[in-house]
Amino acid sequence: MSTEMSLCYSAMKQKLSHLSLGSSRRSVAISGLLLLLFYTFSFNYHTSQSLVASYLPFRLSWQLSGPSPSPGTDTPTNISHLVFGIVGTVNTWNRRRPYVESWWRPNVTRGYLFLDRAPSKELREWPPSSPPVRVNEDITRWGVLRRVRNRVPIRIFRTILEMFRQGDKDVRWYVMADDDTVLFVDNLVEVLSRYDHTKYYYIGSSSEFFMSNFLLSFEMAFGGAGYALSYPVVEMLATELDACIKRNPWLYSSDIMLHICLTDHGISLTQERGFHQVDFHGDISGFLSAHPQSPVLSLHHIDAIDPIFPSMNHSEAINQLMKPAQVDQSRLLQQTICYHRERKWSISVSWGYSAHIYENILSRSFLRRPMETFKPWMKRVKPPLYMFNTRILENNPCIVPHVFFLKSMENASCDEIVTTYTRASKSRLPSCALGGNHSANPISRVQVFSPRRRHIEAGRMECCDVLADNQNTTKVRLRPCMFGEVIA
Repeated sequence: MSTEMSLCYSAMKQKLSHLSLGSSRRSVAISGLLLLLFYTFSFNYHTSQSLVASYLPFRLSWQLSGPSPSPGTDTPTNISHLVFGIVGTVNTWNRRRPYVESWWRPNVTRGYLFLDRAPSKELREWPPSSPPVRVNEDITRWGVLRRVRNRVPIRIFRTILEMFRQGDKDVRWYVMADDDTVLFVDNLVEVLSRYDHTKYYYIGSSSEFFMSNFLLSFEMAFGGAGYALSYPVVEMLATELDACIKRNPWLYSSDIMLHICLTDHGISLTQERGFHQVDFHGDISGFLSAHPQSPVLSLHHIDAIDPIFPSMNHSEAINQLMKPAQVDQSRLLQQTICYHRERKWSISVSWGYSAHIYENILSRSFLRRPMETFKPWMKRVKPPLYMFNTRILENNPCIVPHVFFLKSMENASCDEIVTTYTRASKSRLPSCALGGNHSANPISRVQVFSPRRRHIEAGRMECCDVLADNQNTTKVRLRPCMFGEVIA
């Protein structure tokens, strides 16, 4: 018994000793009460709770309160439990429609495209391949707007409220994104199923660009990349969102509005690295070829970067990436590294996107750093530029890869898939002398054999073996890593 409980017991005993017992019956009652208190404080909380409840003639009611689970919450989260809110404009929709339609699944995914005004005449015949369209509410007469710098963030922020008012049933998660964002729905379902949707969750990611986070917040989800809100969060926002805007009319970003509003209610960001704001310009192949070790959930700013595959336009390139995504999103863009010891080559595969051959044995820690093929979101900024380590592009044949991009994929057998990657361009550099001058220039394609479904092991990459190479093809097979296997 603790000292505090001992003092409590002694004090009660002393007070009771001053009472006139009057009869043996009262003495027995007091002794019983003291015994009950002793056992109550001697046992742990849960044991004492059940013990006391069994003796007392009233029900104890100190259970912790919290949101009650909705019916059927014991079933695994699936795609029907997600509702998507896509923010767009009439002016940009025609150009960005292919991005949304690349991942939208008619009659399967649930959600809405919210536009800033009613569709123009050429958009009146709405295709079934696009999400159902809604027009954001007219708030021009809302008094608080007189103090607002820019009304566009207000419209975007209030889309959360307007989406909730659609009244969809059996919703666990609301996922928000822009119309120039590509989402990977299967991975979203898999990642969100790890969280308890009856709790208060705000899930997203920071920007890859340091200055974007510095100017806004390092603890904020960037909405272009997309973010997920559990049902209790949106239910709470439905009653508090407008009040939050009125408290903070000076805010100039819908993302910071959401962040501050949720912070006011004690809800902080849960980071998921698979959401990508893509605050870059130019060629992001270096980033995609060394993707973080987590499921890819989104790619934003498709119009602001080069097409992610050479010799294609933006929509063609996204559709090319969606081909492997339709087969196995869990493996998409996941990096696997192995070595061709005989030729002293390092081979890095970003499944479904690219393969790199280096004419030298390089460490995995080095190869996992993205090559800086891209440019920062803002010009004339000083380091640090990014939220991760990078590799500077050099003209050193020992660390510059031969690059191959996805060309095709097909079934190799009933339980194996082969993806074929073809050379982007011939290397103009000499062979690497450190690697024994085993040039990879004759290789025109890389074939990667992989199990139909990825063996997911938390916190660990897959391993691979180089099968063989002939005059122009290198073959690699992916597999689960063995216990204690070291790849170096």
